[in-house]
Amino acid sequence: MEELLLEQISAQAGIGSDYINALGQRQAISAQTKRRLLDAMGRGSGLAAVSQDPLPPVAVWRRDAPAALTPGGRGDYRWQLRTEQGGTLQGEISAGSPLSLPHTLACGYHRLTLSQGAREWHCRVIIAPPRCFQPGALLAGQKLWGACIQLYTLRSAVNWGIGDTGDLKTMVREVARRGGAFVGLNPIHALCPATPGDASPYSPSSRRWLNMLYIDINSLEDFHLSPAARSWWAREEVQQALALARAAPEVDYPRVGALKLAALRLCWQQFSLRGEQDAQRLAFAAFVRLGGDSLRHQAEFDALHAYLLARDPSWRRWQDWPAEYRASQGAGTQAFRRRHAGEIAFYLWLQWLADRQFAECSALCRALGMPLGLYRDLAVGVSDGGAETWSDPALYCLEVALGAPPDVLGPQGQNWGLAPMDPRVMAARGYQPFIDLVRSNMQGCGALRIDHVMSLLRLWWIPRGDTAGQGAYVHYPLDDLLAILALESLRNQCLVIGEDLGTVPHEILARLRDSAVYSYKVLYFERDARHHFQPPEAYPPQSMATAATHDLPTLRGYWGAGDLSLGKALGLYPDAAVLHYLHEDRRRARQGLLDALHRHGGLPRRVSRRADGLPMSRMLNHAIHRYLADSGSALLGLQPEDWLDITTPVNVPGTSDGYPNWRRKLTRGLEEIFADKGINALLRDINRRRQLR
Repeated sequence: MEELLLEQISAQAGIGSDYINALGQRQAISAQTKRRLLDAMGRGSGLAAVSQDPLPPVAVWRRDAPAALTPGGRGDYRWQLRTEQGGTLQGEISAGSPLSLPHTLACGYHRLTLSQGAREWHCRVIIAPPRCFQPGALLAGQKLWGACIQLYTLRSAVNWGIGDTGDLKTMVREVARRGGAFVGLNPIHALCPATPGDASPYSPSSRRWLNMLYIDINSLEDFHLSPAARSWWAREEVQQALALARAAPEVDYPRVGALKLAALRLCWQQFSLRGEQDAQRLAFAAFVRLGGDSLRHQAEFDALHAYLLARDPSWRRWQDWPAEYRASQGAGTQAFRRRHAGEIAFYLWLQWLADRQFAECSALCRALGMPLGLYRDLAVGVSDGGAETWSDPALYCLEVALGAPPDVLGPQGQNWGLAPMDPRVMAARGYQPFIDLVRSNMQGCGALRIDHVMSLLRLWWIPRGDTAGQGAYVHYPLDDLLAILALESLRNQCLVIGEDLGTVPHEILARLRDSAVYSYKVLYFERDARHHFQPPEAYPPQSMATAATHDLPTLRGYWGAGDLSLGKALGLYPDAAVLHYLHEDRRRARQGLLDALHRHGGLPRRVSRRADGLPMSRMLNHAIHRYLADSGSALLGLQPEDWLDITTPVNVPGTSDGYPNWRRKLTRGLEEIFADKGINALLRDINRRRQLR
């Protein structure tokens, strides 16, 4: 009886009863895991009580589907529907009778109110378009290409040891000049300025705000107006530190962070001298008003985090802070807010600068006529010790972490240390947290890539303290979230790309396709069990093709199995049999890829048809690029790492301290890259091939 009740409670909470493991077998979730997840959700005591409200907090429909609600309760109600456009519809309805909404109801966010005497109940009504936005170039059948970059890896003669928005403008100009349609970015979400070494763009403090390290200080007017900044800039030790930061093969985040914060504080002092009616000061004030509580909490967290770390370096997460600071409305926090208003204003200003500079990059894309422009990346979650969870802990389940179950490539599974949103709280708030998240990331860009798009359906939750294999999938309201995604996509004129790699249930693939969410096709995985690679023409038009991702080896690394050797050295493959299997699989995949390149005519006949012993070369590298350029995918994303024939990856999943993740720079500066005859010839060939498709 107890086991049956546990199954019922778990199912009601959306906890999956099993999953398909790395061997393709169905594996049951243990009772202990279910109990721990239910406790984390606050559901350990029993079945959730059935709501007595006559309306749900939110109801979502597509514009082409009938929309009707049946009020619960008893008796008669008056109803009123206030549309987002300002119109009002009203009438009377009895409990248990369907209330059909007009089929002419426009897409948007509306409010339905039921009243009975003095009592009122509200329901957010969301009407969404059938499909996400697609730009005219894609609807016309054009085949587009662009560069997908990790912004921090860019080198230039003028940056401060990390790629910034000035470098991004250079990249945009150079890609557009060669016919490219977009520049894709890693997540540019806010990290923690006080701990710059916590550098993973996929473990942000907040997904709604921006990483201040990407600010291009060289372009700030106040940097050049400030006598104090000019004096600081002229100091020998500053120039030495800057030279070391630029020359380093990896981003030295502590050095870069110290340099940038020192300069930005001097700029802030200069900015504060501007008159009240100064155009920049007025624009800053408007930005703060528009950002509301979310922006204010972000700045308060950043200021408080720096203040407390100066007192005790072990207070890195807000859970470690003194109790009076652990809540955004705590007594200590409120006192800090009053005493340190100027410091909080400084962090507000940093967000304004970052927002303004990325907006300038977007405007440059439009001015150059790029069909997509900037293409952003949305991380799957947030750090459990960052600004979002501190300011709104009720939205997150903080006793669990997101990750991935064990598989062949990751036998130990993965724990990402990210806090998941509670799907029940999302719904209770009318999905406003999800709306705000998507809207802020679509702003000013032509495409948004959703990392781990399966998160719209389910996420792997791991109870705190357990291993990745002791987790379970928790389900999310897929159809509702997809509908909201389509609505925001249309409003922001933003294409949506879903990273659908790995084990993705068939139930989500069809819905993504029907919603015009573009698939993500990575060369390495586009092969069957016999290692026959998909021919280019077999790639579906509604997709983006690419050779690799931030979590995968570069072309040179893949061909030489350098990633497997690195994984062994890092202890990722303790089972020799698993490692042997992976090497053998790679050997066959390499042969399959070589066969595909020859069948496609991408290599001269003189090139060996045996992959064993055939080293990676410029000829082979360019043949792979041409193979992808000829694909049927509407979009093609190219990595500068592969133009430069880099071996080392930018990230090794499953590692933290053992490998310098998110630090490896490109081996050459932007000026040198775009002056290279070989690279220019490759990009001309790719552009020509995309135009012929």
